[in-house]
Amino acid sequence: MLRELYNKTGDWLRGTGPEADTVISTRIRLARNLASFPFLSRANVEQKREIERLIREKIKDTKDTKDLHYIRLSDISAVDRLFLMERRLISREHAGGDGERGVAFGRSETISVMVNEEDHLRIQVIRSGFELRAAWKVIDEIDNILEKELKYAFSPTLGYLTACPTNVGTGMRASVMLHLPALGLTHHIDKVFNAVGKLGLIVRGLYGEGTQVLGDLYQISNQFTLGKSEIEIIEVMESVVPRITTYERMAREALITDNRKQLEDRVWRSYAMLRMARMLSSEEAMHLLSQVRLGVNLGIINDTPVQTLNELFILALPAHLQKLEGKELEAAQRNELRASFVRKRLGPLN
Repeated sequence: MLRELYNKTGDWLRGTGPEADTVISTRIRLARNLASFPFLSRANVEQKREIERLIREKIKDTKDTKDLHYIRLSDISAVDRLFLMERRLISREHAGGDGERGVAFGRSETISVMVNEEDHLRIQVIRSGFELRAAWKVIDEIDNILEKELKYAFSPTLGYLTACPTNVGTGMRASVMLHLPALGLTHHIDKVFNAVGKLGLIVRGLYGEGTQVLGDLYQISNQFTLGKSEIEIIEVMESVVPRITTYERMAREALITDNRKQLEDRVWRSYAMLRMARMLSSEEAMHLLSQVRLGVNLGIINDTPVQTLNELFILALPAHLQKLEGKELEAAQRNELRASFVRKRLGPLN
């Protein structure tokens, strides 16, 4: 199954859906634990093995989830685990963890179920564009299906019980991946995020907590899960994210109006670098792709689909390049391969 993913990407990178010029994707994640086992931080090796076996069998045997492909992470290499993390099918913590753990996911990569991450279960659904309600509908159905087969740890007063206290309650994190290059260029990004923090939301990098911002890509999610229903959390996100996308579009318009030549020069230089460079680091590639994506959305560049740029944000990452080449590579080798891969993916010059 992994081999099938090497030269394709998930549906969430299509570049379609509401607000797709600024919103790359929407993700909803639910944290769940089994009532009959201790949290993973207290579970012993045998208990972790039994949790993984039980959930794996239920996923495979349940009608509505049996089509998900299941991978035991202990059976694959470190590069393969990094590959799954880059794909957002598992988290950084899940990739680097130990003991029995696994992941189930569909061919479209819009659904994944992590087993023995921080909690016994982490269910997630990802959609292209700003699609919180659609993502919630799907994940709620999956959660209900699994809850019929697996008794969750639940308190009538607190809600779903989780390993981290910040997830107690709904156990839900609703997050949106935003592309905000103009707010960065106009130096308004910190002001916007300070305001977001006051509304109970948190801003993180491309792969969540503790990861850096690359390519002007930011994840914004709810900070609290206790005391609000799932719909109330979604409503907060629905009220805040459109304001951010409006500010980004205003910043883009200001750049076009006040500094058009400088902006065009920045975009075309980035485009030329991607087209001609023979060595590209991950950070440089992400920065250049961000500038070109901005240029495409503003109509400065017309021959490159947004979907291609969205895909390159993922396909040009280290594990993807190593899987493409079929072997582990040193940093300099990856930089050379990345430049070649990007040139080919962008296609011949018109």
